Amino acid sequence: MPALRVAILLIALLSQPAFAHGISDVDSGSLWSYDPWLLAPLYAVGIGFYVGTQRLWRHAGGGRGVSFRQVAAFWTGWLVTALATTSPLHWLGEHLFTAHMVEHELLMVVAAPLMAFARINGPLFWCLPASLRPAAGRILNLRVLALPWRFISHPVSATVLHGAALWVWHAPPLYAWALESAAVHRLQHISFFATALLFWWVLLHGRGRDRSSRVRDGIAIGCLFVTTLHSGVLGAVLTVSPRLWIPVQGALAGEFGLSPLEDQQLAGILMWVPMGTLYTGAALFFAYRWLTAVDSHTRLSLVRNVG
Repeated sequence: MPALRVAILLIALLSQPAFAHGISDVDSGSLWSYDPWLLAPLYAVGIGFYVGTQRLWRHAGGGRGVSFRQVAAFWTGWLVTALATTSPLHWLGEHLFTAHMVEHELLMVVAAPLMAFARINGPLFWCLPASLRPAAGRILNLRVLALPWRFISHPVSATVLHGAALWVWHAPPLYAWALESAAVHRLQHISFFATALLFWWVLLHGRGRDRSSRVRDGIAIGCLFVTTLHSGVLGAVLTVSPRLWIPVQGALAGEFGLSPLEDQQLAGILMWVPMGTLYTGAALFFAYRWLTAVDSHTRLSLVRNVG
């Protein structure tokens, strides 16, 4: 059963020496990754968020400017990102398609929405010295930066970029290249996470004053419907495909009682079902907000008409 095999996979990550060969032949300490190109920005964002939050709360009071819920969401997302890119899951993801899919899903549908909810831009701005904040604000508002940001932060653009990253990196030649080149592999992870972070940020926060929350929620439902549809199609294609897309990706499939093709099929199921379920759950959340906002607006209109 796919669910049982995923459970066995996760348990195996915590007990590598239990295998007769392959994983057990590798020093357990070496299964942790310490790539400075991934860790440096991760630590920089974490330190910046912490410093900015402390300064903001000293200025405005605890929980003001950035809420306790947002802080909890950020550090949960940060920890998930760190574990996905440094733990044995990352090493195993280079040798097992299923593990690679779990890693990418953690980045795109767990860590990214949590960090988007946290609105990290505010605390990161406050982490700068007070003397530099006005200049930083002016730089960010320069036309050369504002126009591209306005384009990519449109819901349609964000949805297309997120979808393009998902489909392009699962093209067999690019996927195989990412497994062969550390630099390309870094780019793959960064593009998955960055486009997902943009996608969720736009859905959760949008353009603020440009639209009412009801309109933003309605747009979010449409974007999530499209994303659920195309990611489900990609997962289904991986699942039902009779041939291997990236043969080298399933090098350790046999250690988990899988053939390389079964490993690919299980990875496809993970994209198709759990990932689609999370996108659908998010769409239902936005639908609930949209419906309750419409209901509140209707009641308010009725009260005004009666009055």
